[in-house]
Amino acid sequence: MAKRSPMDKLKENVAKILEEYQADIEGSVAEISQELAKKGAQALRSESAQKFGNYAYAKGWTVETGNKAHRQVSFSSVIYNKTPGLPHLLEHGHVTRNGTGRVYKPTPAHEHIAPIEAELISTFEREVKSKL
Repeated sequence: MAKRSPMDKLKENVAKILEEYQADIEGSVAEISQELAKKGAQALRSESAQKFGNYAYAKGWTVETGNKAHRQVSFSSVIYNKTPGLPHLLEHGHVTRNGTGRVYKPTPAHEHIAPIEAELISTFEREVKSKL
């Protein structure tokens, strides 16, 4: 059996330390991601209820975390509404048409997702930097 040099031992120790550090960071990021996603969904529920009063739309905000959200990244979280398409129409506005296909009236945009998203992104970045 070949003798191991001190450099081999050093390489193994450095690799082990880096793997432990990576596991710690991934755990911290996963925890921060899940916590902020829950807070973001709650903020969207309250904001939607205040602006629109539609109980089904406001209650539809939910969170998916882990492998369901993105198959490759285990610490990701996604906030979405169970009513597909409606958040986009409310956020960006749309045109309402009457039965003949003519434009009836434009519906104005009610920006309620973007401010919460910007706040969550800045909070996430700040908290991840503090954990590093």
